[in-house]
Order: sequence, then structure tokens, then C-alpha cells
Amino acid sequence: NKRNYQKELEKLIDQAQKDNKIPSLFLHSCCAPCSSYVLEYLSKYFNITVFYYNPNIYPEEEYRKRVHEITRLVNSMEFEPPCQTDRGHYDPQEFFQMQKLEDVPEGGERCFKCYRLRMEEAAKLAEEGGYDYFTTTLSISPLKNAAKINEIGQELAEIYHVQHLPSDFKKKNGYKRSIELSHEYDLYRQNYAVASIPEERLKTENKAVTTIM
Repeated sequence: NKRNYQKELEKLIDQAQKDNKIPSLFLHSCCAPCSSYVLEYLSKYFNITVFYYNPNIYPEEEYRKRVHEITRLVNSMEFEPPCQTDRGHYDPQEFFQMQKLEDVPEGGERCFKCYRLRMEEAAKLAEEGGYDYFTTTLSISPLKNAAKINEIGQELAEIYHVQHLPSDFKKKNGYKRSIELSHEYDLYRQNYAVASIPEERLKTENKAVTTIM
């Protein structure tokens, strides 16, 4: 049977509330627009640290623009308790070392490897930080494979010994709400990532590794 990850998430939330607990969550953010609804939804039930790590974004100017937007969003939304932010390092070469860009359609193995690259960094840091859960905002997109995202999350949970929070954030009109919130907060909405840039051009134009603190 097809799993309903939204229902699984709701059960975990219900149990935490019955136990009078507010679990800690290390949340990988793909971008501010996608994070808006996820933060609005989950901040009622979790202590959240927002982690922005996306080496698939190019050029660095674009990356910094997106970092600015997620920081602005977190600072603009009123959370109780407040959300924290953790910005990962920027090195698009990590993306290319993971795989060579092939002419494959959106939603295939290239995407799955990109999910894992970002989610694994989140799982590692969630374990190091002693968080109760980690997850990613990626499943809010209708273009992303929620089943694969959750499958990867479960594999990483077993490797890093930190629980993966199941999710399919596009459910319950999540994607629609993210668009509404993006308009409300006037969020910058991008339409491309590094995958559309030839590797040769990247190598000649961007060799620096930048840590954003």
C-alpha cells in the first residue's frame, strides 16, 4: 500500500502533544518560499533549527540571495519558541563531485542523488547536535518525489541514529499555502539551480569555497 506520510507525521505530532513534549527538529531548507508553509505548520509543535545547505545553487550571487531570503523569512515570521538558523558552507563542486551532469529528465536519479547530498549533511549535523528529528522541506514541491525523499530519510536515520520526520508537505494545500505566504512576505522565487549550468563553465567561473556564518 502507498504510505501516507502526512498521516504518519500527524500521528507523531499527536503523540508528542499527549506526552507534553516539544521535540527538537533540524530542518533542511531548500529555499525560503518552500520553507514558509513548513515553518508555519511545524513551528507549533517543534523547536526548529533551519539549515540552509544547497551546493546545487549557482552562481554564488544567487546562493547568497537565497540565504538572505531564508534569513529574512525566519526573522519576519513570529515563532514561539523562536526558530534558529544554521547556514551550511557553499561549495558547488560538491554537487559535481557527487555526479556528472547527464541529460536525464527531472525527477530521476540525478534528483535523488541531490536529495541525498543535502539530507545527509542535515542528518550528520542533527546527530552531532543531539536533535530529536531531522527532515527537509523538499517534499512540498509537486515536482519532488516524496516517497523517495522519505525513503532516503529513513536510510539516513539508521546510519546517523537520529529520527527522520516523515513528510509530504504538499498535502493539506501546503504548496498552495507556500505560494500565499511567498506573496505575503514578498519572497524572491527562483526558477533554476546549478544543474542547468555546464560543468566546464562552473569550473572556470567559481573555484572558491565560501563559508557563510
